Amino acid sequence: MTATVIPAPRLLVEPDPESPIAPSGKPRPELREELRRIPTARNVVNAVVLYAVTIGIFVTVAWADNIFVWIAAFLAMGPIHARFAIFMHEAAHRLLFKNRKANDFFGKWFIAFPAFVPIDLYRRGHMAHHREEFGPNEPDIPLYRGYPIPRDSMLRKLRRDALGITGWKLTKGLFRGVVAEDTKVRNQARGIVAVQLVMIGLFTAFGHPWMYFILWFLPHLTVWRVINRLRSIAEHGGMKHSADRRETTHSVRQHWPARLTIVPYFTGWHLAHHVDSGIPMRNLPRLHEELIRSGYIQPDLEYRNYPALWRALASG
Repeated sequence: MTATVIPAPRLLVEPDPESPIAPSGKPRPELREELRRIPTARNVVNAVVLYAVTIGIFVTVAWADNIFVWIAAFLAMGPIHARFAIFMHEAAHRLLFKNRKANDFFGKWFIAFPAFVPIDLYRRGHMAHHREEFGPNEPDIPLYRGYPIPRDSMLRKLRRDALGITGWKLTKGLFRGVVAEDTKVRNQARGIVAVQLVMIGLFTAFGHPWMYFILWFLPHLTVWRVINRLRSIAEHGGMKHSADRRETTHSVRQHWPARLTIVPYFTGWHLAHHVDSGIPMRNLPRLHEELIRSGYIQPDLEYRNYPALWRALASG
């Protein structure tokens, strides 16, 4: 028999008709309106804290100048990149700030471009991802198709990520975009390069030019790529094209170690996000609770933790 991680049909139960959850899993209008409120002030605070922590890591490394501190900081920058990616994702959905212009400006120049993401192009592809997971226009399919895979194949993928092979391949594509014929691609790529040059200039002005490469660029190519693959396959690995989001997106019980590293800012409640992508990340836990209470998410549908899901995905 072929290994599969697609939920058994018995788990695809229709929600209680008396609940605030519709048969599709979407919240009904009264609940949906409440859940779709964008917490701008909290997101501003989170963004300020993210920048403060990131700068604090750089300052600590410069002050301590110890090999063990450098190694710890290098590893810590993976989860920092994860946080930039999640903020970028929220801005791409225009759920970061209520003001659309502020959302797009801050999301582009202070979140996406520092994190090497052409957010305008990402938004276009990501909306296609939400319209039809595993459909013909699915932009992320190379990350999670073909699962479950053999354990040695999983290890090879993660090894390529950890060694920077995957990251460098993608970064070379970004650099080629600087001279692309497509105006949108060229403008996004040049904006990213410009922001990276400004960052190098700031590190140089403070007397630590190499810190940019060791603690920003290199972790982006390596630690972040491992995190990104583990997160991506935990979201959709091994699932299938379906109108039922429970057959396209995994549900994993959330624990603090994962929330601190690979799925910060409530993004681990990913099935709730795909049920209604217009709900800000901070409100996803509440929607998830309603999905459980209504019966839409059955107990056996959820993996008890991420390692349990990764083991299933490496059981091919």
